[in-house]
Amino acid sequence: MSKPVNSILIVGGGTAGWLTAAILAAKHAGHNFGENNSQKNNSGMHISLIEAPDIPIIGVGEGTWPTMRGTLHSVGIKEEDFLKACHASFKQGSKFVGWKDGSADDYYYHPFDLPQGFLEGNLAQYWVNTAGLDNKAATSFSKMACPQEHLCEKDLSPKLRSSGNYSGVANYGYHLDAGTFSEFLKAHCVEKLGVHLIKDKVIGVVSQDNGDIAHVQTEHSGDIAADLFIDCSGFRSLLLGQHFGIPFLDKSAELPINSALAVQVPYGEDRSIKSATISTAQEAGWIWDIGLSTRRGVGHVYCDRYVSQQQAAVQLRNYLGMNEQAFEQLTPRSIDIKPGYRETFWHKNCAAIGLAAGFLEPLEASAMMLIEASANMIADQMPVTRTSMDVLSKRFNKRCHYRWQRIIDFLKLHYALSHRQEPFWREASAESSLSERLKEDLQLWQQQAPWKTDFDSIDEAFPAASYQYVLYGMGFKTQSHAKFNSPILENFSRKAINNMARNLSLITPKVESNRTLLDMINANS
Repeated sequence: MSKPVNSILIVGGGTAGWLTAAILAAKHAGHNFGENNSQKNNSGMHISLIEAPDIPIIGVGEGTWPTMRGTLHSVGIKEEDFLKACHASFKQGSKFVGWKDGSADDYYYHPFDLPQGFLEGNLAQYWVNTAGLDNKAATSFSKMACPQEHLCEKDLSPKLRSSGNYSGVANYGYHLDAGTFSEFLKAHCVEKLGVHLIKDKVIGVVSQDNGDIAHVQTEHSGDIAADLFIDCSGFRSLLLGQHFGIPFLDKSAELPINSALAVQVPYGEDRSIKSATISTAQEAGWIWDIGLSTRRGVGHVYCDRYVSQQQAAVQLRNYLGMNEQAFEQLTPRSIDIKPGYRETFWHKNCAAIGLAAGFLEPLEASAMMLIEASANMIADQMPVTRTSMDVLSKRFNKRCHYRWQRIIDFLKLHYALSHRQEPFWREASAESSLSERLKEDLQLWQQQAPWKTDFDSIDEAFPAASYQYVLYGMGFKTQSHAKFNSPILENFSRKAINNMARNLSLITPKVESNRTLLDMINANS
């Protein structure tokens, strides 16, 4: 059991497999990113990935969090190369349309920037004390707290032409083409990071006497052994699910979305690129709208117990303003969604990442973040020997369970606060579908604004700021109490608001539209 861990086999490609490979190889395969990106320092870790050529990529969701900037930089990828190759654009958050009650002026933002002065004080409590929600003329919390709603409403970029690699004047992630992103990562992993690609299909899994995986059997490459196996085989979960039989925890009672229709939409006369993912509520779900540099990615996620696929297609077509013939030419793609995750994420000498570990729904684009987080946890705590693997896997599982359930709570927050009356929305917002933790949080936040002390982990998937943006964007009411009306809070908040206004006045004249900046980047050779 004290056998050294010197080899890793990733089963499955796609975004999960190749992003995991890049993160692990950058930290453990001994490459540097100087003039010669392919130089090794002989760390001894051998990383292979087996990819079946006939397995299609699911590619659900094309949005990332700002964490992707750090990930790409850490694996030695230049931002301009990534933007060009993956038809990527800048994402500064999400805009939710029609989620509160479906009225004409029903929209709010969940921006990526933290509220001004977030590390110093709770600006949301000041907003509750002063603006309140009874005054309809009051400035929205997100508009008061950070510049990004202003930037997004004008389709402005978060970067200047002079901004350096992965830096900008506002926080940002990306919208990207999942298929080209996977191929881009593959080329980088093989050519720059020394990942060994095996093009073959796994047809069997053989165990050691202690229950660990000894090797996988392939159609043409024989038996392939490793010390640590990473299951990135998608919904099939060949290793963790099929071989080990780790149960799948169905979360459809909390997240009733179970289907999606996705299309790729070419730009027409209006070639503007939105700075946020647009999520527009529908009768039994919602539509995502993502602007890339070359096209839009648009999809309708819904619950098929309330609308049929045909009805969902009509709603998506109406959203796009297309006739039936034009819509069918887009070749709509149907995707089944089963929300949930594995009971255990790392069992014996096998960990699952990506769809093999689970999937919730595209809301808030958590899928790629979970890949990044899981791969980084394994890379940061890579077991030296098989003996330490059991301790590290136990900690990995504990953190993953916490993170996945807290993401469900945050996704539920969007539904729980809705006042829409369609049957789907009544089910999705029912108190009985909320976790006890979320119920307690909502009860607490009726009395005081969310703050960092309300959360248990230092690496929460969504910080207190995210809850503030969604709560007050959806019209949640927090009662103002005199105990929170302190001169210290007032002075801090006034200073923060003035700083935000000053920053906005400095930024806005300097930034260009997303389209202008991306066209310039893509035109550079």
